[in-house]
Amino acid sequence: MGKVLMKGNEAIGEAAIRAGCLNYFAYPITPQSEVAEYLARRMPEVGGVFLQGESEVAVGYMIFGAAGCGARVFTTSSSPGISLMSEALSYITCAQCPAVFVNIMRGGPGLGGILPSQGDYFQATKGGGHGDYRLLVMAPASVQEAVEMVMEAFPLAEKYRNPVMILGDGLIGQMMEPVAFPEDLLSEPTNKDDWATTGIGNRSGDTPNLVKSLFLDPVQLNNHNLLLKAKYDRMRRDEVRYEAYNMAGDYRALIVSYGTMSRVCRTAIDSLKEEGLEVAMIRPQTLFPFPEKAIREAAGKEGCRLAVSIEMSMGQMVEDVERSIQGRCPVEWYGKCGGEVPTPEEIVDVVRGMLQK
Repeated sequence: MGKVLMKGNEAIGEAAIRAGCLNYFAYPITPQSEVAEYLARRMPEVGGVFLQGESEVAVGYMIFGAAGCGARVFTTSSSPGISLMSEALSYITCAQCPAVFVNIMRGGPGLGGILPSQGDYFQATKGGGHGDYRLLVMAPASVQEAVEMVMEAFPLAEKYRNPVMILGDGLIGQMMEPVAFPEDLLSEPTNKDDWATTGIGNRSGDTPNLVKSLFLDPVQLNNHNLLLKAKYDRMRRDEVRYEAYNMAGDYRALIVSYGTMSRVCRTAIDSLKEEGLEVAMIRPQTLFPFPEKAIREAAGKEGCRLAVSIEMSMGQMVEDVERSIQGRCPVEWYGKCGGEVPTPEEIVDVVRGMLQK
């Protein structure tokens, strides 16, 4: 399996094609515009469709239309663009249509800046649009992992008939790393005859399919939400993914970090180890479902004095860390916004200082 040096955004586009997605609708916004630039060339080469909408609002409903017809479809955007798609995301999730959304986060709130951030954690994991809905959210820490998660996202979206979001900061989109496109992640689209609007003449049965998100009867709407909740509960049971680092022995602190921030933390942990100070890390690879049990058990280990949520935001994931740990040890937060990425030396000083209190 050979590797090729690719920019993250371009690798994401190629991964979607390799996963069998030939429908891409998008609107340009930095720091992810290279995905559209790449696919504007590649989609015609593979017989696919690339269409630039007049706005992110329009793109959201293009995704809804294609997903409702049973097509593999995805889009990429960045923070404010995802905000504009959030209404459509709520409709798509309620109507139980599979689709993949990639958010290469920039700083915020507002227009913010184009440098990397993790400020969209709440938006992605708590439902950025209206109503009771959840997305399955995956967070890559490298370009290779972004490729693999994109390729896995399409079958997962079809398995649950639910949108999947890939949440990467601007570094994931802009950095170049060697990547391979694993053939074992290739999958055939699932049969959608029992729900997709493919035309009655294309199905074996004679019952029309209806894709909708309108339920005027309150009992019917409540029952539909219970059906969706049961699906999210299955995600919590079956789809939790995380990486544990330096947890073989005893440790005095537990870091929880995701995305490229976790790579900085890994370097800091290695430096602290050289000083004789053992620190472990849980890196969530799924932000929803969140690895609550793994974090709770790691924080409850004898000798662990505190847990630290380290993120490029003003403290969003820390709320889920606190909820997971349930008082087994104190929880601290450290982070920066606006595009500044904490350095390994900074993390070393922060963790050492917290342990000395």
